[in-house]
Amino acid sequence: MPQTLIPHIDSPLAWSALLIFVTAALGADFLSLRRQGNRVISFADALRWSLVWIALAMVFCAGLWFTLDMTEGRALANAKAGEFLTGYLIEKSLSVDNLFVFLMLFTTFHVPLAQQKKALMIGIIAAIVLRIVLILIGAWLISRFSWVMYLFGLFLLYTGAKMVVADEEEHDLQNNRLLKWMRRHLTISHEYHGSALYLIKDGVRVFTPLFLVVALIGVTDVMFAVDSIPAIFAVTTDPYIVMSSNIFAVLGLRALYFMLAGMAERFHLLKFGLAAILVFIGTKMLIVDFYHIPVGASLAIVLAFLLVTMMASLIIKPKKTGHS
Repeated sequence: MPQTLIPHIDSPLAWSALLIFVTAALGADFLSLRRQGNRVISFADALRWSLVWIALAMVFCAGLWFTLDMTEGRALANAKAGEFLTGYLIEKSLSVDNLFVFLMLFTTFHVPLAQQKKALMIGIIAAIVLRIVLILIGAWLISRFSWVMYLFGLFLLYTGAKMVVADEEEHDLQNNRLLKWMRRHLTISHEYHGSALYLIKDGVRVFTPLFLVVALIGVTDVMFAVDSIPAIFAVTTDPYIVMSSNIFAVLGLRALYFMLAGMAERFHLLKFGLAAILVFIGTKMLIVDFYHIPVGASLAIVLAFLLVTMMASLIIKPKKTGHS
């Protein structure tokens, strides 16, 4: 399967700039977390921070464009900036579904606000590490076996169809295999002990409910990384663009979570938009030998799916559940 003819970004300076940018962003997020303490994060604060993270991603994209425009020419600068924006939007969109699962976990386990912040930070760091590993594996597979792109395409079609079918199904955490295993093999306390994941009582290691939540968040990160990484390879096979768009999409998840937590029910149809995006990307992978969809068109289509389902969610009221 022929890949994009646009050359990859392969510069130690570019990778160093990404590392410095991400390290500074994570450091700022940790400082913000410490300053907030146990204070309840308002919708306005969460919205403000979400806009800050989006702005940082746009600043990085602008820096990428200007650098390439001065060194490699306008055509390459436009192409790479377009790939970054499309990949960022796709990964940001798919991460929203991840946040809804986090919300379900926190609600089910009655996680206090202060512990929610810690669990989210652990989840974000785990998500970044997992994505780096999976991106490296994916890039290696594609460079060795071009037909892997077809498998990615079929997998995304399956995932998108499954998301539509599962949309009406109720999540049943009590039947989660990992949770059952932990409850059978670990000693678990019934109450939280601050931010501790475990404590020693009478010489026995006792795990707190927060440990269960963090473990389930880790599994969730794995599942969503497996879903989202193939999606970005439909846009570009450039490891730098894949890595940077993924990391920037994940960085603002904590602020985005607190923004969406109070309005999860408003966008009850968003899953259909995410499913449509996965099906579109999977189809794009499968037909690339016959027709190449331009990056700009892909960006417009993904954005349209999101806007349509969000607007429809506001117009169409969700079905009421429960027994009378």
